Amino acid sequence: MLSNLAKRLGTASRQNLPRTVAVASRQVNTDVQLTTNPFKLHKLEEGPKKTSMLTKDEALDYYHKMQTIRRMETAAATLYKSKEVRGFCHLYSGQEACAVGISSVLTPDDAVITAYRAHGWAYLRGVTLHGVLAELTGRRTGCAKGKGGSMHMYCKNFYGGNGIVGAQVPLGAGIALALKYTDKKNVCISLYGDGAANQGQVFEAYNIAKLWDLPCIFVCENNKYGMGTAVERSAASTDYYTRGDYIPGIWVDGMDVVAVREATRYAKDYCTSGKGPLVMEVETYRYHGHSMSDPGTSYRSREEVQEIRQSQDPITKLKDTILSNELAAEAELKAIDASVRSAVDEAMTKAKADPELPVSETFTNIYANTAPMRVRGADAFSYHDS
Repeated sequence: MLSNLAKRLGTASRQNLPRTVAVASRQVNTDVQLTTNPFKLHKLEEGPKKTSMLTKDEALDYYHKMQTIRRMETAAATLYKSKEVRGFCHLYSGQEACAVGISSVLTPDDAVITAYRAHGWAYLRGVTLHGVLAELTGRRTGCAKGKGGSMHMYCKNFYGGNGIVGAQVPLGAGIALALKYTDKKNVCISLYGDGAANQGQVFEAYNIAKLWDLPCIFVCENNKYGMGTAVERSAASTDYYTRGDYIPGIWVDGMDVVAVREATRYAKDYCTSGKGPLVMEVETYRYHGHSMSDPGTSYRSREEVQEIRQSQDPITKLKDTILSNELAAEAELKAIDASVRSAVDEAMTKAKADPELPVSETFTNIYANTAPMRVRGADAFSYHDS
């Protein structure tokens, strides 16, 4: 028997998501027009386009990226269980359409800042598979020299991975301020979860962003459970796209990569045209617990997770669209699967063999100009100098 959540998520998807596909010609290279029902809107007279063209190249690109993130997270789970990963490890499995759909609209000059569930985002913004997995395992070849681990990964215009719940939201407003101040026609994507949505600093960021009309898209990745509490038990209003009040908002199915893409396209155009910020809620679902230390089954049933996997999985949904519209043959998708598996396995093997940081790195990268470290005579590295 499905829980009320699984039933509700399935109903919402059927009512609000792209389902009707019209094909002009049954040829492999023909674009597919995806017709959607209206998005849920808040204080907007019009929203994202109700039709979208999906080409073969786009579809295969999205499929490859989503499969890579899924496989990479599986590798991360394996590394954690074998104690190659120490500390926290938060997986993104199930939420791939959110990151891939949003990032498909962004340019390298757009900025992204997110919470601790950051592996997939780091990869999409330019960190290699090896850079992600080496960082997870604390190797000096990681994207942050092994010092950040699961929650703190960075690259150009990707401002992390942030471990303090909700802290990235006002930081994102600050990044958007910098973009506006320097007259750049770019946007900052500031992502947070439903658990962080009740933080006071989120609403403070909303306020200043609207007051100054900053080009910031506040994206709530609503994966339904926060750390382990269902949204209905933690929030008086679960319509997170309306939480900006005086800021317009959009609700979109976070399990459909094309729907997310079109919502983001609209949001970016809106924010970079001088109209100010916008709140976007992507309703999604995570298959694992909050982190690897959470089995994820004490506050939801295994049957619920399995039902969402079977009926709403974003990768399966995209695969079905590709095959039913003859954008690609199944053999092409299997070739992508094999290529992804090989690439992730190679990166994982390499990361495990890489050297860890030497102890001398303990006191580096603290300040811009790091002075020789002495801690009141208690520094083991300078003890014999006195």
